[in-house]
Amino acid sequence: QVQLVDSGGGSVQAGGSLTLSCVASGDIWCRDTMRWYRQGPGKSARQREFVASIEDDGVTKYSDSVKGRFTISQDNRDNAKNTVTLRLSALKPEDTAMYYCQAGGSIVGGRYCPDFWGQGTQVTVSS
Repeated sequence: QVQLVDSGGGSVQAGGSLTLSCVASGDIWCRDTMRWYRQGPGKSARQREFVASIEDDGVTKYSDSVKGRFTISQDNRDNAKNTVTLRLSALKPEDTAMYYCQAGGSIVGGRYCPDFWGQGTQVTVSS
């Protein structure tokens, strides 16, 4: 089991910045890769868009739409509880969405870890 608590969303003007946090706890083996997704207005959960990920060795990946503007990081990776941070900068109105932290949904060391999601945090960017 993995528990994820998202926070840090808010309303900003275009060009502004926000920092989102995801406090993760539970099975460490299931948290080898941590991800952020977003769900835009009027979109369903199945239409959530990948934003960024960070692996346990620190390797990061970004979607083309946020590359160069968003930065993902994490601290205390091997602790029972750690924080995954997504720094959003140069925000655009099209970044408006509910942002979700995610873990699991993959096979790790021969074991399947199910999907776990945070409750989401709303980001609204006005022009």
